[in-house]
Amino acid sequence: MNDPTTIRRLYGRRQGHKLRQGQAALVEELLPTISVPETGALDAPTLFGDDRPLELEIGFGRGEHMAGQAQMRPDHGFIGCEPFLDGVVGALMKIEDADIANIRIHMGDAIEVLERLPDASLERAYLLHPDPWPKARHAKRRFMNHGPIKLIADKLKPGGEFRFGTDHPVYCRWAMMIMGARPEFEWLAERPADFLVRPDDWPQTRYEAKARKEGREVWYFRFARK
Repeated sequence: MNDPTTIRRLYGRRQGHKLRQGQAALVEELLPTISVPETGALDAPTLFGDDRPLELEIGFGRGEHMAGQAQMRPDHGFIGCEPFLDGVVGALMKIEDADIANIRIHMGDAIEVLERLPDASLERAYLLHPDPWPKARHAKRRFMNHGPIKLIADKLKPGGEFRFGTDHPVYCRWAMMIMGARPEFEWLAERPADFLVRPDDWPQTRYEAKARKEGREVWYFRFARK
């Protein structure tokens, strides 16, 4: 099986266009106050000051889903991991606009955070519309591989939920193959509508909206930790 370290390298640009003044101010002033500590073990008291349930999103894009989830469950603590500055800025804007207090951000690789969390500490983990790396020779770059998924399984509580969403058929097939081989998870689907229709408590991401607008199918997967 692949080790989590096989995906530590970050591919793509860390930053896109030049930040506007207000965006730069968010990075300089707000981000340091809600950033995950760079070193040391992580748990709810360390991140939020109390023993609340924790949820983690891997690659939150510009934060639409993460912000929506955090607003639905203000008593939970949300950890968002995103390596790209443009995405982090998008999330910071939503956090400021809605005055969201229960999000912490790591601008980097989610593996770095997962490894520092206690086992069986997460209520939920999310992997939504990750880069599909559709070419076979790039398959090892996908987060959906045995090493990272084993790590997620270790960090989820029994009965905790792992959610995965994609609009890319190659990644969909790959994910079903990977998850089908993971004995730690039970697929929470009883009929086609369970993975063809977005659940009510699953805020739409900008990537999903774009896929729908362009006529592509979107698949929603929910897995329970045994």
